[in-house]
Amino acid sequence: MRRRFRAWWQQRLPLSDTLTLTQRNVYILPTRPGFMFALTLVVLLVASINYQLSLGYLLTFLLAGAGVAGMHVTHGTLRGLTLRLRPPAPVFAGEAALLEVTLTSEDRRERYGIGLRVYPDGPVDGAHGWAWTDVPALAQATTHVSFQPRQRGWHPVPTLTAETRFPLGIFRVWSVWRPASRLLVYPAPEAYPPPLPVAQPMPGGPVQARHSEGGETEGVRAYRRGDPLKMVVWKKVAKTDELISRDTSAAARQELWLDYLHTGPLPAEHRLSRLTAWVMAAEQLGLVYGLRLPGSTELLPEHGEAHKRRCLEQLALYR
Repeated sequence: MRRRFRAWWQQRLPLSDTLTLTQRNVYILPTRPGFMFALTLVVLLVASINYQLSLGYLLTFLLAGAGVAGMHVTHGTLRGLTLRLRPPAPVFAGEAALLEVTLTSEDRRERYGIGLRVYPDGPVDGAHGWAWTDVPALAQATTHVSFQPRQRGWHPVPTLTAETRFPLGIFRVWSVWRPASRLLVYPAPEAYPPPLPVAQPMPGGPVQARHSEGGETEGVRAYRRGDPLKMVVWKKVAKTDELISRDTSAAARQELWLDYLHTGPLPAEHRLSRLTAWVMAAEQLGLVYGLRLPGSTELLPEHGEAHKRRCLEQLALYR
């Protein structure tokens, strides 16, 4: 019943990537130490009445006043904060997704001991540990909350909760936040994939690149400013003490097709994992590659970070 009530209540919360905490969405209840504190006050009050202890009255009302002041400070620690969620970056299945949340204080009050975590009984498996931070006056603080999606595809960002028990720990103040962002999860790349399929010559001339026994392009040239570090031949640098880059002008005349039908007799998810590993390997080698999936999904051969993201997105959303 508690889980059903939480699910019903969360569905009534508005979807927003920015949340300002006010009296309407900040809740407060005593903690277990708070109930023990209240019981102690009752015992002290009864003893002071029975034995007519003036100092007992003084101690009782002094502690009660401290509790009331602590309740006000605890509630004010969250009230007035603004929470903003940065759009999450895509991750691979099996990896922990990090949510970056910025907490902004627009008044001169310093706020301590504020925790964020995934709301319990959420729709995903995640680390329910707290991420704690302090927010300076008239400033911002950034914290990260992690969770682990179950499978590839689009996932809604799970419901988050912010909480504090500062300063006395006898009251718990919290708020529940339902972000509107979604997270894209790529298939997990195969750990030990087979070699890439054989690349085919592109129209326009023969392939002039030669390959060594290790599959590495033999053509090299002097390093040019702007060459990516992955193109530097570090083995030759260690021997000659000069920066040398691979010459990929000839290799770019080959195109590679990564085809779903060429992944072997495997289950569908394993095939997608293999294609993901091939996409990562082809991009790392600087090859021109295309992607074919059943259902008329075909991405023409290209290379670059944008092309890699398009391929991984197609693999993540394939049905």
